[in-house]
Amino acid sequence: MESRFLLSNFNFEISLIKAANIESGSNLTSSPNTSGKDVLGDGGFAECSGLEIQMDVQQIQEGGRNDGVIQQVGSAKYQNLVLKRGMFYNADNKLAMDVWEWIQSVVSGSLPVTRYDGIIKVYGHRKSPSKDAPIIATWAFDRALPTKVSGPSLNAKSGDVALEELHLAHEGLRMLFD
Repeated sequence: MESRFLLSNFNFEISLIKAANIESGSNLTSSPNTSGKDVLGDGGFAECSGLEIQMDVQQIQEGGRNDGVIQQVGSAKYQNLVLKRGMFYNADNKLAMDVWEWIQSVVSGSLPVTRYDGIIKVYGHRKSPSKDAPIIATWAFDRALPTKVSGPSLNAKSGDVALEELHLAHEGLRMLFD
């Protein structure tokens, strides 16, 4: 009998890489450049939600059929992804502004609009400290746009880590299989 384990949801990594600009006749098969300016964020995200696909089902009433309706596949709808991370600053006391700069460039009408593709990897438990954890599940999403960025809730009494929240609308979500 095969052993089965429950997937833990705390050991994951999210990468946001600048998507290719779609232009008439462009070739989208080239892999993105992962140089510093093509990768969004230099810190890990603490939370990810919205890994969801919902299918519309079209119901068709067939004449003369009174015991039910025909169910046909409609279009897919993708939930917005919500990513949360701690706010980072460097030794010069400068805040990491990459997420905010992205949404502000979109809001100000900068063209072309920068979009990001993403990979979400979930790792299994490490069997020993010297070995890397295996990748158990991988999702990919395409051509994300920022729909909302939220700064931290500031509270002098709590001492919590300042978290920023990024909401992303995207054009496709898929689970990658080996």
